[in-house]
Amino acid sequence: MTQTFKLLPELFGDGGMADVFSAESTVSAWLRVEAALARAQADAGVLTESDAEAIAGACVLSNIDLERLWREAVNVGYPILPLVRMIAAALPEGPNGRVHYGATTQDIMDSALSLQMGEALDRLLVLLGEFGDALARLVEEHADTVIAARTHAQQAVPTTFGAKIAVLLAEVTRQRERLRAATRTVRIVSLFGAGGTSAALGAQAATVRKGMALRLGLRTTDVPWHVARDGVVEFGVACAGVTATAARFAREVVDLSRTEVAEVREAGGHHRGASSTMPQKANPIGCEAIIGMSGTAGALSSALFRAMEAGHERAAGEWQVEWYVVPQLAELGAGALATAAQVAGGLRVFPQAMRDNLDAEGGLIMAEAYMMRLAPALGRERAHDLVYEAAGRARAERRTLAETLRELATPGDAAVLGELSITPDSYLGDVEAICTAALAAWRKEGVDGE
Repeated sequence: MTQTFKLLPELFGDGGMADVFSAESTVSAWLRVEAALARAQADAGVLTESDAEAIAGACVLSNIDLERLWREAVNVGYPILPLVRMIAAALPEGPNGRVHYGATTQDIMDSALSLQMGEALDRLLVLLGEFGDALARLVEEHADTVIAARTHAQQAVPTTFGAKIAVLLAEVTRQRERLRAATRTVRIVSLFGAGGTSAALGAQAATVRKGMALRLGLRTTDVPWHVARDGVVEFGVACAGVTATAARFAREVVDLSRTEVAEVREAGGHHRGASSTMPQKANPIGCEAIIGMSGTAGALSSALFRAMEAGHERAAGEWQVEWYVVPQLAELGAGALATAAQVAGGLRVFPQAMRDNLDAEGGLIMAEAYMMRLAPALGRERAHDLVYEAAGRARAERRTLAETLRELATPGDAAVLGELSITPDSYLGDVEAICTAALAAWRKEGVDGE
């Protein structure tokens, strides 16, 4: 069947994540689970050792006709029945009747999904690490690079570019903790049979399940999760979360690279971000892709909460939501992180433009600093009103805040203000400590999590 072409991941996707959820990898995961099941059953005495090894040996991709598998899966509704028939067809009489013994379709598919989600999270952790390391370098390099902090898109008070990125680095650090927690959650075996009671495997069910989990590198459990999809939701939310964090960085770059701001810019290159009609353009195309992937991931992740509505002991349509959404979320998360790491690693920063923009409104960015200089002597409210009036006059008359304050101040106020020489560099608060703490937490969490 012809596959739908997807432009966004084609241009900005991650090949490693695409491999995790490829058709071949998905079928291979099912085969791996069937092989582990047979060997665990041999360990428990349910199958003979020779039958189990024969079955495991037949669980290889070369025994599966993928085109036929998908064709027959459409008729059945699920792919495991035709898969099992193909495995059995590759076996002699005897072991061919022991394939998939005591299991149900969802046992195989859910255990395989656990393997894939675990592998996907491992890949996301690598990509998140690269993104975080690139941010950490920006924090270190620009811890003292003064820039306007902006609230409600307006200049607020001075900060440093390093401190601005440190806040994002702390968020990335927390996202790494969430990915690791999700990894522990999703790596869990499923083997409870048709109705979740393990009746088909009888007294050996728990032993077989534990052995199968050990062979697959998964956790075991004594409670079925065929319809309990909160773990899958945790995976999806983790994917969407890291994508949104990447988008917050991308949005910052887009806003700071506006022509009128021009404080940062994505890495350049011949025709990078070029327009087909406007030769001067160098669009922030990496950031645009990240924002697009995040918007899509956020919307897709909400579908997984519908999958949690599955009733009784088996879903009737809700499970199928995951078949489409889970691979897409992983793909979007990986693409966003990989692109964010590239943008952060090549980001061009323009300290002089940042410094120039601090004077965009004649020093109004220092209004809070002046208010706090006056507040101990005048009281906060009087100081606020004085600076507020001076700021309004400065903006209306296109003059500096220092000038209008000098005109409005009483002789006593003027004495408190001194020479009105408060500079952005003198009103940076704890930016150094913020950068130091963010870097230390990133590095510590990285070491502790290894």
